[in-house]
Amino acid sequence: MKVVIGGGPAGMMAAIAAAERGERVILLERNEKPGRKLAITGKGRCNITNACPVEDFFENVPANGSFLYSAVYGFTNADTVEFFENNGVPTKVERGNRVFPVSDRAYDVVDALLRRLRALGVRIVRDRAAEIAVQNGAVTGVRGEKTFYPCDGAVVATGGASYAQTGSTGDGYRLAEKLGHTVTDIYPSLIPVVTVEPTAVLQGLSLKNAALTVKDAKGKVIYTDFGELLFTHFGLSGPMILSASGHMGKEPRGCRLIIDMKPALTEEKLDERVLRDFGENVNRDFANSLGALLPAKMIPYIVERSGIPPHTKINSVTRERRRALVRLLKALEFTADRYRPLNEAIVTRGGVSVREVDPSTMQSRLVKGLFFAGEVLDVSAYTGGFNLQIAFSTGRLAGNNV
Repeated sequence: MKVVIGGGPAGMMAAIAAAERGERVILLERNEKPGRKLAITGKGRCNITNACPVEDFFENVPANGSFLYSAVYGFTNADTVEFFENNGVPTKVERGNRVFPVSDRAYDVVDALLRRLRALGVRIVRDRAAEIAVQNGAVTGVRGEKTFYPCDGAVVATGGASYAQTGSTGDGYRLAEKLGHTVTDIYPSLIPVVTVEPTAVLQGLSLKNAALTVKDAKGKVIYTDFGELLFTHFGLSGPMILSASGHMGKEPRGCRLIIDMKPALTEEKLDERVLRDFGENVNRDFANSLGALLPAKMIPYIVERSGIPPHTKINSVTRERRRALVRLLKALEFTADRYRPLNEAIVTRGGVSVREVDPSTMQSRLVKGLFFAGEVLDVSAYTGGFNLQIAFSTGRLAGNNV
């Protein structure tokens, strides 16, 4: 008998892989139904994977990407798409190579996994694992809150510590530590950033084609990106900011996030554009002359940060002030104060040390018959479907070897 602990994407895929080999499998899930967190991913649409070339996949995994070579090459993003297509979930590719179900329904992804589990005879039990029993250095069973499940192999796929309401409360870390495994520092990744500068007046404003540069507290560039970001009542969010958080370390305070709102134009070209706009509004107030250049919601904010009094007539704006405005548009700077709470993170950074796990099988190097898969491991990637692919790939590898 094999026991898989955790009914998320990694756990369900591990149970499927083990059952396809003819193993008898119990899937322990503390929630009423597996896949609760999966059902809310991608804003309820479920970004299943990323369709980038496999060799490019690892560039999107800043935390221990090389550990995943065997897992990802053994069950690639193309294999994931094929799996879901074969199980009744046609897919489509959107911007950034993001793969979604054609239906835009995350529940279709969950249901496909559940159908496959049931077809293979996997026994799904609602219980919470409290301890993994070990004798002579090998797994002998899993002790749940309800009963004991004898087994000679267990896969820990309990997720991380984000979105605790879905069941990800760090159980896997505690199970691993009890058996002598090292769990690295846990902190949020793919998470919005609270800024020192107030942003409430910009709440809900999205910039679609901006460039982002992130510098650490010492001024070193640690991340650059191009794409979309979102202003919130507390600071910054959106795809670029979430990815940037993966580079800002455990404590982001002091990091500077610099937004280029006009990345297609050099400072000189933007100055020419501003000068042309000013020429068309020569007798208007400064605050009423930026409509062609900026979203309406952004104008009062930029006017305030420019230092140019809003009722200054355009023909009175000096060249120096105009050039300062251009520099502001090319480098609108915010200072990170902290991350939002861990519970709001898309993924958890840190986890079971990969040094203590065999990357070719996902088996513990410390306990025979103990395997790990998914977010419980110290691996994390950028937004865009990469983290779910890690879950599917590591789950498949663990299930193939347990």
